[in-house]
Amino acid sequence: MTPESPAETSLDTTLPPVINRELSLLKFNRRVLELAMDEAVALLERLRFLCISSSNLDEFFEVRVASLIQQLRAGVTRAGECGMTPAEQLEKVYHEAHLLVADQYRVLNDVMIPALREAGIRFVRRTHWNKGQAVWVREYFLSELAPVLTPLGLDPAHPFPRVLNKSLNFVVTLEGEDDFGREGRMAVVQAPRSLPRIVRMPEPAGSGPHDFVFLSSIIHAHVDELFPGMKVTGCYQFRVTRNSDLLVDVDVDEDLLEVLQGELLERNYGDAVRLEVADNCPDEVADYLLEEFDLSRRALFKVHGPVNLNRLVAVYDLVERGELKFAPFTPGMPRELAGVESIFDAIAKHRRILMHHPYQSFAPVVDFIRQAAQDPKVVAIKQTLYRTGSNSAIVDALEQAARAGKEVTAVIELRARFDEAANINMATRLQKAGAYVAYGIVGYKTHAKMTLVVRREGDTLKRFVHLGSGNYHAGTARAYTDYGLLTDDRQIGEDVHKLFVQLTGLSRGIRLKKLLQSPFTLREGMLERIRREAEHARAGRPALIRAKMNALIDPSIIHALYEASTAGVRIELVVRGICCLRPGVPGMSENIRVRSLMGRFLEHARVFMFANSGNAEVFISSADWMPRNLYSRVETCFPIEEKALRERIIDEVFELAFADTSGSWELQPDGEYQRVRPASGEEPRSAQRILLKRLAQAS
Repeated sequence: MTPESPAETSLDTTLPPVINRELSLLKFNRRVLELAMDEAVALLERLRFLCISSSNLDEFFEVRVASLIQQLRAGVTRAGECGMTPAEQLEKVYHEAHLLVADQYRVLNDVMIPALREAGIRFVRRTHWNKGQAVWVREYFLSELAPVLTPLGLDPAHPFPRVLNKSLNFVVTLEGEDDFGREGRMAVVQAPRSLPRIVRMPEPAGSGPHDFVFLSSIIHAHVDELFPGMKVTGCYQFRVTRNSDLLVDVDVDEDLLEVLQGELLERNYGDAVRLEVADNCPDEVADYLLEEFDLSRRALFKVHGPVNLNRLVAVYDLVERGELKFAPFTPGMPRELAGVESIFDAIAKHRRILMHHPYQSFAPVVDFIRQAAQDPKVVAIKQTLYRTGSNSAIVDALEQAARAGKEVTAVIELRARFDEAANINMATRLQKAGAYVAYGIVGYKTHAKMTLVVRREGDTLKRFVHLGSGNYHAGTARAYTDYGLLTDDRQIGEDVHKLFVQLTGLSRGIRLKKLLQSPFTLREGMLERIRREAEHARAGRPALIRAKMNALIDPSIIHALYEASTAGVRIELVVRGICCLRPGVPGMSENIRVRSLMGRFLEHARVFMFANSGNAEVFISSADWMPRNLYSRVETCFPIEEKALRERIIDEVFELAFADTSGSWELQPDGEYQRVRPASGEEPRSAQRILLKRLAQAS
């Protein structure tokens, strides 16, 4: 059945005009969890979606909940446009998070574990070990665990230890007296992160080929061996989540890299924001932990299963069962690049080459940098790097180019959240090779995705450019949907050159001919085009706005879309994650529809389309419509000027998304999401599967 149209939905007219961003993000994690319950999805992929919903929730607490707590402690009491104060938001967030966590463990215990067992993949509980398994577990504990575990007795000489963010720990209750006459009451055992949380049992122990045991079960079974002569009366796993958002304050005379290195050391010990314990943990023990971490009762999550739920994702790689995973595929190659030797000749011939990853290969982007590093005609390479992953072929090529004497400039964003350490290492490596490394502009993250190659052709220098919506990260390019453009367009090349001058030097009053840029022209450029569509509608001309992004939060954009809707503009939005816009409200947003598309790949591209009374404009951007992207980041937004490419993007991004009945959800006026289902007798239609068939090659 198709979703109820917003106009038919009864609406509480007291609802605020925007949806709270934190609650919207929790709704996104619910949609991820729904994929874990979808029997049409391969079983091990469903397990992966369950783990993703858990790891997403970890980051939600580390960043978003931590921010609300900081607002509360700073005395912020003003209600936002969502109608709630920070205190009210925090109360609602904890409530919804408790419901979500309860559902995650219900899915684990009632859905996933039985389904995996039926497929021959078992998590063997302590109470179900046979004699051979019990013997093997004891030997494993003595040989692999006991030597690296350090029991920490708690007394005046042994205070409560510093507990690492999201680490697995055990609080142990004891009775008895040790050799020094100390009476045992309580101890803590910390599981080093080097230890696997899921351990495969060998078949000689009487197990099947895919029998696993939780590390927590092994430690529980033999924790008494860490306290010889004492009586263990209880052992309970726990895990604390901490504020992990880095607040870097840099003075004009300080080195950002050095300051950031110092902050990274403390990230794992920020203020606690959540405590997870086993559901059999007594209240007095849980209260003791809450007091140690300075947390209220609402921050306590009692769970029926491993407290580090997302570590179950290891099973995905440990089980080689292709029938339980998505079918493999080989990314397609754009026809303009098929069989060509020189990527520069191909760009010069076709002028613009559009790539849609991961359906189409990321290899041309790597080849673009690699050939530039090796080509004697290339004199300079300039690139922004936000996330690259480990063992990056692109970084290898930049290093090679620098060592060969080419002018290599890398603008590395050291503050890419949770990739700071990797980016510091990358910056150091490129500097040693002779590249010029800049860290962007203090106060503005460099989030733009752009590469400029300067090549000598005859008596002139020619610019070749790559622009994209995603990172220069080969790993995410296989899992995230993004667009990339290779071009030798002269004006785009000049614009990108100006942006690099701005990022590495000092400049004023730069004017770009084709690109829009945050924090200067992107927001106003979008608002101008939204208002233009409203004027077309008021004049009786056809008007249409379509936009795809990861998140829609910016109030100025949202209210401009509301005004356009009341003017009669049809607006179709594809927003994967947070959406604060409230669609389908009579008199405000009845002409707006919002869909969230999810599935095998993470929808990551940012695409904006304006009908413009028959002279359509299409843009691809590195920026979402969020305040941080529009005001406090360096972002790019570039036009797609060829009609054929515009039509292709419109079809791939919007037509397929709004025809999808397999992995799409429609946002309702009350902030809830309703899954879109095929009509009776119709086959489900998947946008991602259609694009795989159209652009990729089956393996």
